[in-house]
Amino acid sequence: MGALAATGTVLQLVTFTLGTEEYAIDILKVQEINRMTEITMVPNAPPFVEGVMNLRGKVIQVMSLRGKFGMEGRSSDESSRVMIVGLQGVTIGLIVDSVSEVLRVPSDVVEPTPPMSSNISTEFIQGIAKLNDRLIILLDIDKILEGSSASSMF
Repeated sequence: MGALAATGTVLQLVTFTLGTEEYAIDILKVQEINRMTEITMVPNAPPFVEGVMNLRGKVIQVMSLRGKFGMEGRSSDESSRVMIVGLQGVTIGLIVDSVSEVLRVPSDVVEPTPPMSSNISTEFIQGIAKLNDRLIILLDIDKILEGSSASSMF
């Protein structure tokens, strides 16, 4: 489980949806959450890369998490969001169906990833948080972004 293994700690997570599944990433990785904006396509980009966008004068790569996970694409709507995340000095936008909330979750409600949970590769999953009637898949944003840095796109 990596960074989530500390017992007795409280995790702060940003939760979001892709289809009917609820996911979360560490709030410290999220810089901001924006409404959908104009995205410029880039030739020869991987299929999950939607293109680039202008974020206050800085050009950043935008990736579809649906595409990265091999899920069926969908058109953006009023609830679609671009989560701006930072990793090792690289800023990337992640398109999600909707952003739900910021949650504080005790680390002891997080269980290791069972084999073949949900419809995404388990290599991207840090664990599953059990909250009453909800199961929230905790994603390892570092692993998702490996090989997806802006420098590898151009």
